[in-house]
Amino acid sequence: MAKYIIAHDVGTSGNKAVLVDAEGRVHGKCFEPYQTYYPNPGWAEQEPADWWNAITRTTKLLLQQAGVSPGDVLCITYATQMLGIIPMDSREGLLRRAIIWLDNRACEQAERLMRKFLGPRVFALIAGATLGGKDGLPKLLWLKGEEPDIYNKMCCFLDVAGYLFCRSTGNMVIEWTGASVFGLDLKKKVWLNSIFRYIGLDPAKFPPLVRPIDKVGELTREAAADCGLLQGTPVIAGAGDAPCAAVGSGAVGEGEGHVYLGISGWVGVVTERILQGKCGAATIHSADPSKTFLFAETEAAGGCIQWIANEFYKVEKKDPKIPNVYALMDDEVAKIPPGSNYLLFTPWIYGERAPIDDCYVRATFLNLSAEHTREDMLRAVYEGVAYNIRWIVDIVEKEFKFPLPHLRVIGGGAKGKPWMQILADVTHRKVETVCDPQEAGAVGAALVAAVGLGIYPDFESLRKVVKVEAVFEPHPENAEIYDSLFHSYQEVYSNLRGFYRRLNEKRFTEAGP
Repeated sequence: MAKYIIAHDVGTSGNKAVLVDAEGRVHGKCFEPYQTYYPNPGWAEQEPADWWNAITRTTKLLLQQAGVSPGDVLCITYATQMLGIIPMDSREGLLRRAIIWLDNRACEQAERLMRKFLGPRVFALIAGATLGGKDGLPKLLWLKGEEPDIYNKMCCFLDVAGYLFCRSTGNMVIEWTGASVFGLDLKKKVWLNSIFRYIGLDPAKFPPLVRPIDKVGELTREAAADCGLLQGTPVIAGAGDAPCAAVGSGAVGEGEGHVYLGISGWVGVVTERILQGKCGAATIHSADPSKTFLFAETEAAGGCIQWIANEFYKVEKKDPKIPNVYALMDDEVAKIPPGSNYLLFTPWIYGERAPIDDCYVRATFLNLSAEHTREDMLRAVYEGVAYNIRWIVDIVEKEFKFPLPHLRVIGGGAKGKPWMQILADVTHRKVETVCDPQEAGAVGAALVAAVGLGIYPDFESLRKVVKVEAVFEPHPENAEIYDSLFHSYQEVYSNLRGFYRRLNEKRFTEAGP
């Protein structure tokens, strides 16, 4: 009898294939990177064929490494980066490279769209948040205005998951969580067609909708051969990376929250309420068809750690005697006193969504002096992300009335013990990490598929499946320094946001297609 689910976590830096059993236990995993292209300032694109090639190779490798027969696979499913735009033609297929979530090209279109609703302030009152250059509808308007031949030719656009459904089964659809970041009526579960028409987009170019737990189709002969699986293997939709991660964290009950620390980061809460977004937080659909997902994303969490590793630890990364530069960085961070000798870092290297929503803002070291060392700067980066998370947690508690007495943390960042202790100290909250935190997205997708297959009756039954592995209690002696620096950190944006806009607005808006 088949007993494994293959879940693909299709992220920004690469695809992770994970072999999961029905109880959420990981039996194998492998990873294949792919390239991101930056053809202009603020732009970010990927080749969809690279995603599929990574999926096929990792699927075969996973089966080989785990010694699993294709007949033992219950289904294949996906957890994917969200907000991708892949224009498709019904005959020719793919029409251009994918515009991914990281892309910031549509700031001008976002502002023009909001003017149709009397400007950003009125738009925010209606929609709950302002639009930025990274949002889906402005990017579709950019495509219509700057690449009209492609816009007119496409039968529909797909997101990352939708493209993979098409390659897997031949069907062009989008699941609810992916649709909700473009314009889904969260109550009626239909596209907001009247809004699309009003802003100048053709509703016919938005694909059909399916639930995250739905069977999209079955692997075609060609897709099955590519993956080394059986033709007819079910493909369950799964969900976006954030909703899947919520399931993988085990925080699936009403009002339960989690923190994700990967390349990006977020604080998320699952709820039956349909909330109006504010303070950079938005409500999208949950992987659970009966719930929504309050989602406050910071654009760069682990991305900041990756950046400082690439730029400040180049020698160590090349040293064969240092197998893991991040473990070395963790050791060095632990030797620096809390507060990094009064050095602050704002982790806005890609702009920001939450706790402040601004596509022009960028990262900064503040109060840097000759006495500071590379290691001080390193710890300041870890702490800067933690300050950002504390700010978001405060917003979730005060503005949305969801108490978060402890933080369930998942993602690759959860593997770093010094960072988890910093997060506990900065937020004054108990921090919990789960088993296989870096695989939480894929495990979550597998558990979504398990509900879709009828293995579990509902999402509430998944709470007992995910196990806590480690707990970090806040150190009271560090509260004073972190409270002081956190309040200084919050002042940075209000004092410098005009500076960031003046510096970057022309740079981004003048970038040609």
